Amino acid sequence: MTVPGRRSSTFIRLLRSGFTDPSAAARLLDTDALAAVRNDPVLLDALGATADPDLALLGLVRLAEAQPDGELPGLLDTLVSAKPLRDRLLGVLGASEALGDHLARHPRDWLGLVTYEAADLHPGLAEFEQGLAEAHDPVTLRVAYRRCLLSIAARDVCGTIDVAQTAAELADLATATLRAALRIASAAAPEDAALCRLAVIAMGKCGGNELNYVSDVDVIFVGDSAPGADEGKALQAATRLASHLMRICSETTIEGTIWPVDANLRPEGRNGPLVRTLASHLAYYQRWAKTWEFQALLKARAVAGDEALGAEYIAAISPLVWQAAERENFVPDVQKMRRRVVDNIPAAQVDRELKLGPGGLRDVEFAVQLLQLVHGRSDATLHSGTTLDALHALAAGGYVGRADAAQLHDAYRFLRAMEHRIQLYRLRRTHLVPEDESDLRRLGRSMGLRTEPVAELNKAWRRHASVVRRLHEKLFYRPLLDAVAQLTPGETRLSPRAAGQRLEALGYADPAAALRHLEALASGVTRKAAIQRTLLPVMLGWFADSADPDAGLLNFRKVSDALGKTPWYLRLLRDEGAAAENLARVLSAGRLAPDLLMRAPEAVALLGDPEGLQPRTHEALQQEVLAAVGRAENPEAAVAAARGVRRRELFRTTAADIIGSYGTEDNPAEEDHGALVDRVGGAVSDLTAATVAGALRAAVHSHYGDTLPTRFAVIGVGRFGGHELAYGSDADVLFVHEPREGVDEQEAAKAAQTVIAEMRRLLQLPTTDPPLLIDADLRPEGRSGPLVRTLASYAAYYRRWSLTWESQALLRAEPVAGDAELGARFIELIDPLRYPMEGLGEDAVREIRRLKARMESERMPRGADPTLHTKLGRGGLSDVEWTVQLIQMRHAWAEPGLRTTRTREGLAAAHAAGLIPTEEAQILDEAWVLATRVRNAVMLVRGRAGDTFPTEARELAAVGRYLGYAEGTVGEMLDDYRRITRRARAVVEELFYGG
Repeated sequence: MTVPGRRSSTFIRLLRSGFTDPSAAARLLDTDALAAVRNDPVLLDALGATADPDLALLGLVRLAEAQPDGELPGLLDTLVSAKPLRDRLLGVLGASEALGDHLARHPRDWLGLVTYEAADLHPGLAEFEQGLAEAHDPVTLRVAYRRCLLSIAARDVCGTIDVAQTAAELADLATATLRAALRIASAAAPEDAALCRLAVIAMGKCGGNELNYVSDVDVIFVGDSAPGADEGKALQAATRLASHLMRICSETTIEGTIWPVDANLRPEGRNGPLVRTLASHLAYYQRWAKTWEFQALLKARAVAGDEALGAEYIAAISPLVWQAAERENFVPDVQKMRRRVVDNIPAAQVDRELKLGPGGLRDVEFAVQLLQLVHGRSDATLHSGTTLDALHALAAGGYVGRADAAQLHDAYRFLRAMEHRIQLYRLRRTHLVPEDESDLRRLGRSMGLRTEPVAELNKAWRRHASVVRRLHEKLFYRPLLDAVAQLTPGETRLSPRAAGQRLEALGYADPAAALRHLEALASGVTRKAAIQRTLLPVMLGWFADSADPDAGLLNFRKVSDALGKTPWYLRLLRDEGAAAENLARVLSAGRLAPDLLMRAPEAVALLGDPEGLQPRTHEALQQEVLAAVGRAENPEAAVAAARGVRRRELFRTTAADIIGSYGTEDNPAEEDHGALVDRVGGAVSDLTAATVAGALRAAVHSHYGDTLPTRFAVIGVGRFGGHELAYGSDADVLFVHEPREGVDEQEAAKAAQTVIAEMRRLLQLPTTDPPLLIDADLRPEGRSGPLVRTLASYAAYYRRWSLTWESQALLRAEPVAGDAELGARFIELIDPLRYPMEGLGEDAVREIRRLKARMESERMPRGADPTLHTKLGRGGLSDVEWTVQLIQMRHAWAEPGLRTTRTREGLAAAHAAGLIPTEEAQILDEAWVLATRVRNAVMLVRGRAGDTFPTEARELAAVGRYLGYAEGTVGEMLDDYRRITRRARAVVEELFYGG
């Protein structure tokens, strides 16, 4: 056979063995170092069985070339004759470039993989301590540590030990390393060692016996004085020893580093002393510690130093850990911790994060630890620092369903195995899944996926991550349903007491009532109960994510009771992905939206329609209302029909507002708060206009049939005319009429008065709906003037008597109902008043400023905080609106863009015209939007209007959630409001009072 033929044959053989670069592999096999074994088929097969044959072969060549004189034959002979050594050595070389580098630097360390005794298969702490016994400085400690790590990696990649055993061995090696480092530090300062007692407490994964290949080793140091020694000097000595221990492990030498030793979990973190006495530790934990610190102490384990002192520490802090769930702030702390923030992860990395990303390792660890804190106070079987052991104990005790625990167990092991293999490659601390195809191929093959390693790895990873993403449903809530449903005899379940403890920990203020609701919804063998048992674990989690979970669950029960026999209701929640979450958000966000839904439960269907939350046009609303009024038998029925439309559309608007503000799992919260405010203001204003039009049609029809003796129009003013109505706003209006041809003026006036009286009567009929009050106090002469005027009367009044404030009020006048042509003529009449030619004179400007100052001093409610009053307070709605309106009256005659009834449009037009600088315009807009959102939030939460923040804690927290603030940050919310409005007031002082 020709040489090219032989090379071609070798090329194909290498390719079939899994080499990605057969040409390079062939060159490596041709090196002198491998001359004795290059044609050995056993070696080629063994290389092909590794995670990365190319890497394994390169590492083997480097190891062979580094062998001391005369020792290469021994390596090669053992390699081809001893399968255990061959699998171990090549397995490590194919999985870890870093350990290949170590073997090249220390070529005799491969001998540590030859022995195959029982102790070698499963070494413990004693064996690792023996392996590090001869280390006498940081360099020799690193070499000995890597030699021990090599043996762990060999057992891991060959499958001799599983992922949990690997993590436990790594923790044992870390323990032995800490002891060796303390021995070296003590030998370097024997006088310090003689003065003190020092115990090293492992925390985190090391404390939990579940360490990674490369991870910070979290510790806490406890010190005391040796007999007869001064305590102060002893603590100083202990601090020097602890600092030296940390440097020995953490500093980079010619042999690299081991891992950072992190003592930041100690009391007061970095700001606290490195070493404290046991009494000092206890004093801190009893008085100052936060919930997360007790959560961290779940894994505390004495590992090095003074054994008796370490045991005393564990015995002393253990009761405090298991009493943490009884602390006053446990529930809000848990809620804050549950909302794990991934904002610090770069957006491009979130989907590759094994630890912190959605469906990551931290999710499982946190959830298990939370359940341990909640139930471990009464069940000592849960007192384990190891995640998988604790999960098993939770399942055995009935705190978690066995099937769910098994799924999470498998998912956690898979994700940890991925993490181990990723870190093993270069021995670097990372939790990111690689993007490079070759890295993914090696990772997949290292986990036993050989057919299509990259595709199989991604599929398995996504599957396990999706299981973890639903873990709150599986771990927290499904056992609650099992506890009340009582369907499967003989299965261990949560006791009522344990179920109550869990609900309390998840934010439910009345666990007993919550359990009653769950039992009513989920008990029994009906199809309805079965669907509820599927829905409720997810719904309970969404309720718990709100400021008032109890209200969410109660409202869900009410809606379910009202619609329980309707075939489409539960099917909608089960089958339409967004409907159930949307409903949960709406039912737990306050009183207004649930109250609206209770009076029209069928409106829940809107939550499952992708277009269901979009606001309807003014034309569509008015057409529906007028059609419903036209079909009614009497005016009372007509207005009831109009109210029915209003109720449904108000629910649509509130639901869209809540969901847009809270966000959902698939759609984040709306970032453009101004757009949210505009949508609400426009939708409520259009709906109010349609309702007024319906009431007008009903009033006319009941007294005059199809034609009123006078033409009649309703003009919206204030927020109504500005398309800025809030949920609780009155409808400010003016009424104008014009007698039809041949109709006596007195008869026309009487007809107009009659219609207005009837409209008001109909709109004020007793009802459970939110009231719609029509306020005509902005008419000429205010309450002293006639309720309705003819167009000619308005013209005469404005020509002769009009005051500056009346012209200002007309800035937001816009026809909303009735005769459109008459409304247009009214606007034509008032335009010269509100947009005066050449602008306002100085006297008029002074008058407006005087009125504003008077309003600030006289209309602020007694006892109200002026820094938090959204309407009349500093930098609030009134400040911004009067500033914009003054600019309109001064400049709209020359700037057509300022001729708008809407505040934000007027502000934008003033900026576009160069009348307000960019920064000042942004400051005013931000303050106006925020104040408007606060007013909307108060109405959504309390079910009644208010101009300032609620004082009740849950209501205030709910307002905060609507505004985007996490649990426990209402102080930050109030500070932000004061800061934003304070800046706005400074702009108002300059533009309104000073300009």
